[in-house]
Amino acid sequence: MPSQTEENYLKAIYKLGEAEPGQDVSTNRIAAALATRAASVTDMLRRLADKQLLDYEKYRGVRLTAEGRRLALLTVRKHRLWEVFLVQQLGFSWDEVHEVAEELEHVQSPLLLRRLDAFLQFPSFDPHGDPIPAEDGAVRRPVQRLLADLAPGESGTLAAVKNTSAPFLQYLDKVGLPLGARVRVLDKVAFDNSLEVRVNEGRAISISAEVSRNLFLE
Repeated sequence: MPSQTEENYLKAIYKLGEAEPGQDVSTNRIAAALATRAASVTDMLRRLADKQLLDYEKYRGVRLTAEGRRLALLTVRKHRLWEVFLVQQLGFSWDEVHEVAEELEHVQSPLLLRRLDAFLQFPSFDPHGDPIPAEDGAVRRPVQRLLADLAPGESGTLAAVKNTSAPFLQYLDKVGLPLGARVRVLDKVAFDNSLEVRVNEGRAISISAEVSRNLFLE
């Protein structure tokens, strides 16, 4: 089994690759994602390549092998299932779960994971709207649009957030934009692309272009 550090690298490479499908992931992007030095990243990439978990060529970036992708998806699956458990069963808020799930995702027990999944009644999405990979690695990807891309008069249900940082999630709580909220665009300001939206047919609120680029609707 890979070490915790190796799992973190595989997960980071998987997520970076998902953000730019078809592109190799550069050493600098991995270093930025993991807040470490490029030289340290290079050493780890060589180690993972020796274990045939990724394809690595100097100056060309990396991509996961089939086995590397399987292990990355397993770590993502564990992380997101634990996030669901922490919110539903232990009363954590969605802005509190990430760091705790970062620790729990490294527990190596297939039986525990299967029983956790069954206990939670096989959830498809985590508290931030991210899909939970199935046991076979399949990932359900619903059709979604960024709120920023909607025109006045269009609407949808808030299904996921792109930015999962605690300050952003706390902001959404403050303005009353939880997952599942029905959002209708009333107006888009040409000056800064900020939006006026109505939430759940209630009050209208104004949100910045930056916020609208981090909200996915179905």
